[in-house]
Amino acid sequence: MNGLPSIGAGGGIQQILALRQQIISRNDLLREIHTTQAANQPSATEGAGGGFANSLHSALNGVSAVQQRSEDLSVAYEKGEVTDVAKVMLARQEAGVAFEATLQVRNKLLSAYQDIMRMGV
Repeated sequence: MNGLPSIGAGGGIQQILALRQQIISRNDLLREIHTTQAANQPSATEGAGGGFANSLHSALNGVSAVQQRSEDLSVAYEKGEVTDVAKVMLARQEAGVAFEATLQVRNKLLSAYQDIMRMGV
């Protein structure tokens, strides 16, 4: 009817276990890809005692790099060096989303700071 296997049958449990195993293997693969990408990036905890500050700095550098790439693609498109308008628009949207996310993080940090400052000691 809806494409889902029936659970009541004995084979249904085997199918569920097989699907579970597929999900676990895909999750392991994604975790491996994520750790590989994280290993290729510089560590955010390098330096003397700067865990949060370094993480924030590297995140801002990442946003800046995305915006610079978007600007470079836009300029190249205007010069006629890049002809794929979808690629340019995708880069611009990515830069916009990265900026909006950064803005929201800033707003949350500012709000948390203000809440802490209002606390009575």
